[in-house]
This record gives sequence, C-alpha cells and structure tokens, in this order.
Amino acid sequence: MYLAEHTHPAERCPAKNPPMAQGLLGIVSPDNARRNGITIHGEAVANGKHHLYLIVEGPSEEAVLAYFAPFRGAGSLTVSAASSCEEVVHRGAC
Repeated sequence: MYLAEHTHPAERCPAKNPPMAQGLLGIVSPDNARRNGITIHGEAVANGKHHLYLIVEGPSEEAVLAYFAPFRGAGSLTVSAASSCEEVVHRGAC
C-alpha cells in the first residue's frame, strides 16, 4: 500500500485548465489505474488547499510514481509506503 500526495500552487491549479484537468482526472479513474496495475482505494482533495491524497496499491513505489507522474506537471508528487491502522497496531509501531 502507498500514500501518494500531490500539491500545486493556486495559480497552477489544474482544475482551472480543462484539458489538463480531464487528463489528470483520467489518471485517477479506477479503471485506467487497474489497467496499469494500480488499485486506487481512495482519493480526496483538501478543499482550498490544492492538495490531493490517494491511497493506492501497486507493484512497487517506482510503479506508483511512474503512473502518477503527470501530476508533476502541475506541482509536486510524493509516494510513501503505507500501512493500515490495523497493521500498525499489530506490529506495535508506525
């Protein structure tokens, strides 16, 4: 499991650019992601914060970074290995 985060400055918000917005929306499409070996469990944008969060599964961190790379055209992208709360409690550490 991975946590992918994308941020961008307000002046470069993809939502203001319809062609870019549609392209990025296609990337977060569960069907498109699945065809590329990525499962999107959840995605949300913090209102007014220009910050997108995704919870995904993929074959590797590199694969997840490569799939979401187009988001770098509008700002930053980070991908971190992640665990469910249940897994963290079971192993006794974050």
